Amino acid sequence: MSRTIVITGASDGIGAAAARRLHKNGHCIIVVGRSAQKTEAVAKEIGADYFVADFGRLEDVRKLAADLDKNCMRIDVLANNAGGLFGERAKTVDGFEKTFQVNHLAPFLLSRLLMCKLIESRATVIQTSSVAARIAGKLVIDDLDHDRDFSALLAYGTAKLENILFTRELHRRYHSLGISAAAFHPGAVASSFGTQSQSVLKYLARNPLARAFMLSPTKGADQLVWLAESTPGVDWVPGTYYEKRLPARRSNSQALDDDLGRQLWDRSEQLLGIRPGSSVSP
Repeated sequence: MSRTIVITGASDGIGAAAARRLHKNGHCIIVVGRSAQKTEAVAKEIGADYFVADFGRLEDVRKLAADLDKNCMRIDVLANNAGGLFGERAKTVDGFEKTFQVNHLAPFLLSRLLMCKLIESRATVIQTSSVAARIAGKLVIDDLDHDRDFSALLAYGTAKLENILFTRELHRRYHSLGISAAAFHPGAVASSFGTQSQSVLKYLARNPLARAFMLSPTKGADQLVWLAESTPGVDWVPGTYYEKRLPARRSNSQALDDDLGRQLWDRSEQLLGIRPGSSVSP
């Protein structure tokens, strides 16, 4: 059965690879990316609709949500794949630390703005997380912008931890209404990811020898494609973080803290000016 699948961060890397594969498998794909040129190129290649949005600008996210709500009769899958590992600490035009906003706050806002349509569609919501959540994530609820403690890897690992917490809390709040949520680690993928940072990932991404041992974007997209096409509750367990198509054996202890997940959700709504429990429309 053909599904309408929205993929953010689909102008490159595993997002583009997933878009190509899912289109080939007969699904209706909506390509979302930051680069107008690259996003249009991927969309034209597969004959898909596309939207351009910079997650470093929350106004772009709000417009994206409104455009998707207007143009999509239903959304069967929302793949929150956009993200990034950046260099020196920087604030966005909205006043938030860039890694936090792009990786967590923006996809959280997009999901909340589309919630009515997602519920009507009994949608699957997928978060591209990372093993960095376990290795480097440390969530301090009163310092989400890392004003007191920042490194590029810490900020990224924490944002990927927030993706897992968001998945679990989304499941707790909305699974009874038809939403199925999952997060996954794509593996070490040979792409342009991390090249803006000063972390070890920048040098690995540019090292031909290291790249030889990495997954191709097509292989890295495998779990995204699997989660998007398969049946929640049958093929996978909603509210779960996956590695290699299996529930992760190890995780950051904070990822399993339900109270922390509730706090993160409530704080995210507060930062975005969303009234708790409200039915938000674009």
